[in-house]
Amino acid sequence: MAVVISAQLVKELRDRTGAGMMDCKKALVETNGDLEAAIVWLRENGITKAAKKATRVAAEGTCSALIDGNKALIYEVNCETDFVTKTDKFQGVVEKIGKALVNSNATNTEEALKVKTDEGTVEDVIIQATAIIGEKIDLRNVSVITKKADEKFEVYSHMNGRIVVVITYKGSEDAAHDVALHVTAMNPIYLSREDVDTSFLEREKAIFKQEALNEGKPEKIVDKIAEGKVNRYLKDICLLDQQFVKNSDLTVEQFLKQEATAVSSFYRIEVGTGVEKE
Repeated sequence: MAVVISAQLVKELRDRTGAGMMDCKKALVETNGDLEAAIVWLRENGITKAAKKATRVAAEGTCSALIDGNKALIYEVNCETDFVTKTDKFQGVVEKIGKALVNSNATNTEEALKVKTDEGTVEDVIIQATAIIGEKIDLRNVSVITKKADEKFEVYSHMNGRIVVVITYKGSEDAAHDVALHVTAMNPIYLSREDVDTSFLEREKAIFKQEALNEGKPEKIVDKIAEGKVNRYLKDICLLDQQFVKNSDLTVEQFLKQEATAVSSFYRIEVGTGVEKE
């Protein structure tokens, strides 16, 4: 008769080893519910070793985007070295995760890790991949971008997924592609000035005013100086205000108008952004 494996026993094994829930359950089934034997089973199968690798830094990897109707999934899968990034095993994991997520309702990384696959959850797939590949595998930056029915997606992958950009737009496909290239190179933060929080701009203006006063500028002109600096700052961070990379005589907004094209949103992810390397 098969041994009944309780959720509490699975949790206890997970707490002791750091292995995934599905791996813990499988280990307990294989060892007839013997906790100590299950720990040995996990070690013998490389699962405990994989869990220990989870504390290491994974700052290499690849970004990817998948389109499903009016939805675009964008995500990043990390490993520890550029060498592993290029292997078929790692790319297979990236593809497997993408297929699972694009068919799910997950909209962020936390939800994505819980998505079920044929091999357990996405988190279980990652733990198994860590054991097989021998490097920490991680999932980050999962986002879902939606578009209206009369809009289109432009997806650009730079250097085999080092950077991925997704744009929603109406109009010229060629113009949208050029803007995707621009976003890749210039890394804007906002689409337009209207998207920037006004309280943030007021704080920046106050800082610029104080800087001008500290430099001995006359009080009557510090407002004008601060406004000028805020304006230049906005030109740096807002896509539509930036000088277009393929023609610096135009802003991106002017280029789009010239091409009868409108961009409603963009998203850009780059491998390893925000990860502190050891």
